[in-house]
Amino acid sequence: MNSFTVTAIGQLAKNPELTVKDEVSYTRFCLIGNDFIGKDESGNAREATTSLWFTAFDALGEVIAKNARTGDQLIVHAQIRASNWTDRDGEKQYDHSFIVQSFKFGAPGKVKREELAARRDDRHHEVAEARN
Repeated sequence: MNSFTVTAIGQLAKNPELTVKDEVSYTRFCLIGNDFIGKDESGNAREATTSLWFTAFDALGEVIAKNARTGDQLIVHAQIRASNWTDRDGEKQYDHSFIVQSFKFGAPGKVKREELAARRDDRHHEVAEARN
């Protein structure tokens, strides 16, 4: 049973980082989201930015690392795990980790859109050359 789970929708703050350690692969990535928090004195919208780090293991993480780029939107379903430890001074530290259980790609970010446009341009160029 997964006592605590979360669904997060956000944009990648930077490219995912794939790591392989002792035959286990995992990918860490940070999602950011902006939420409306009211208006300032001038009537301009104000936003609060929230960032969360996620970890995806094995094939799931490898797919994210291979295909996701900075700015891409991801829809992530994750389990929340306690990450408690004792620091060098003997003080108990309490934190949590978000372990990805599943995800979907959302809207592509600027980097991905540019990559896709470049591929389309290359294909059109190849087709034009083949016709000549």
